[in-house]
Amino acid sequence: MNDIDVREAITQAHHEEWARVVASLTRRFGDLDIAEEAAAEAFATAVQRWPADGVPPNPGAWLTTTANRQAIDRIRRESKRDDKHRKAQMVYDDPPEPVGAIDDDRLRLIFTCCHPALAMETRVALTLRMVAGLTMPEIARAFLVAESAMGQRITRAKAKIKAARIPYRMPSADDLPARVSGVLAVLYLVFNEGYLATGSDTDPVRHELTAEAIRLTRLIRVLLPDDGEVAGLLALMLLTEARRPARVSAGGELVALDEQDRGAWDTALIAEGHRLVRERLAAAAAGVAPGRYQILAAINAVHTSARDIRDTDWSQVLALYDQLVRLDPSPIIALNRAIAVAELDGPEVALAAVDRLEPRLAGYHAYHATRADLLRRLGRGRESRAAYGKAIDLAGNTAETAYLIRRRDQLR
Repeated sequence: MNDIDVREAITQAHHEEWARVVASLTRRFGDLDIAEEAAAEAFATAVQRWPADGVPPNPGAWLTTTANRQAIDRIRRESKRDDKHRKAQMVYDDPPEPVGAIDDDRLRLIFTCCHPALAMETRVALTLRMVAGLTMPEIARAFLVAESAMGQRITRAKAKIKAARIPYRMPSADDLPARVSGVLAVLYLVFNEGYLATGSDTDPVRHELTAEAIRLTRLIRVLLPDDGEVAGLLALMLLTEARRPARVSAGGELVALDEQDRGAWDTALIAEGHRLVRERLAAAAAGVAPGRYQILAAINAVHTSARDIRDTDWSQVLALYDQLVRLDPSPIIALNRAIAVAELDGPEVALAAVDRLEPRLAGYHAYHATRADLLRRLGRGRESRAAYGKAIDLAGNTAETAYLIRRRDQLR
């Protein structure tokens, strides 16, 4: 195995094993700092040793064992004389912990990071780091904040968990419904990072993240089978994931929805997602108001029901966005709504709505990409090229950047 193969094996192991290693260490040692640092040291050791020793038959087991040794060494170095015995017990005694309906270390870790003692944005950011293994720049881009600020936020969150002795366990059945909203927000962002990665130094689509987000959402649905937002988020993920095979071209360029080969979509995932949406529509007809994820799932159901982009029921899409804006008046929702407005009322009306969002979305690449497309449709080529240029400067995803460059260059 050459060096390139080894590097690819390490990258794959990081994608697949990071959450398992961190969750296992957190369960054993009860300290997020120790878990994260020991996991990082284990991967650094792999970078040093695997090129010479070869990739082990079970990379996950090797990494977990190495990380455990790193954690034990750190505890030994930091232990004071008067509490060595207690620390040694924690290290060498691994008592079984009572488990709930689902015994999954990564799900436990998510609920620990999403404890209500932490602010909502902090819960999401911490879990993206500890469970999804996202880098600090990736998380900062997801929140549209500076990397230094995000690093401080995550450091404070881990310190608060340690100081408050927040336990590493699943919440009780009574507490579960109140805790789940933060978890769903985390899983949604993990899925989005996988479906369109924000970093330029990673694959444009990270299937391991989308698959893990779907897997964990399925587990939560087992715990809360009657929760509409859990079902809505699962449906949203399935309908979005169904389009992944047509998302990136063979040349590594993002393929927009109107250009995708719909025959390449995963029909099984679409069927399951549509079934969940129909269930939630029945609940809405019975007087149960849908939440944010249910409405987003319904929008995706409209798109995946159309055999061709020209068959899309844009009036239904806009009606759903109008409903969503009342629940979530965020500028990004308003930006997406404007795309539907362009199909119904024309690009000029949509551009006026988009321009009103500039103060809040000036640093968001999709804002400039949307403006560029609307300006192109209005025949304002020079302005469109300038907007494409801003979008290219801000976009981190390599496939999306390639798509934007092609669209800009077509205006010459």
